[in-house]
Amino acid sequence: MKLYYSPASPYARKVRAVALEAGLTKKIEMVNVVLSPIAPNADVDKRNPIGKIPSLSIKGMELFDSPVICEYLDTQHRRRKLFPAKGAARWTALRLQALGDGLLDAALLARYETFLRPEALRWSDWTAGQMKKISGVLDRLEAEVKSLKGKPTIGSITVGCALGYLDFRFASFGWRQGRPKLAKWFASFAELPSMKETAPTA
Repeated sequence: MKLYYSPASPYARKVRAVALEAGLTKKIEMVNVVLSPIAPNADVDKRNPIGKIPSLSIKGMELFDSPVICEYLDTQHRRRKLFPAKGAARWTALRLQALGDGLLDAALLARYETFLRPEALRWSDWTAGQMKKISGVLDRLEAEVKSLKGKPTIGSITVGCALGYLDFRFASFGWRQGRPKLAKWFASFAELPSMKETAPTA
């Protein structure tokens, strides 16, 4: 397997964390690529028509979008599964993944608006709208923090990567303020080897 990724990408971090939790890192060749919405990477484009990372090359197929790649990797090991097979545990994990991915989607849009777009063209109302979504997700996670506790799942990994991205790119946002339970959970979760080894870098 060959994973195309960037150390700054929170979506790629999800995949890398899953690979570590699943004990698959020795089976995956990591290919660090440089790209952005305004500077595509030709090698990635050949494999993924969406032009995004992460992208996973397996025999005879390219997989893309972090939820798909993560679920595939979870079928390739015999450790405890990160995607629960059935029942409430499965839907809780998938729901948390959706919340974490939704937070990341809004954060990336805000990042592009405030960093990539020329200053004269920036739309403050758009950025405010994305930050409102982020706050809404954070408040929901604070209220439901019990669902994050226990052994790691795709849900808690996604949320952990999302909160880590806020620390990485939106440090001044202060997401911990008014959310002590979520902050306490993240402080512990961030100490997992799979989180520490995949911490984002520019």
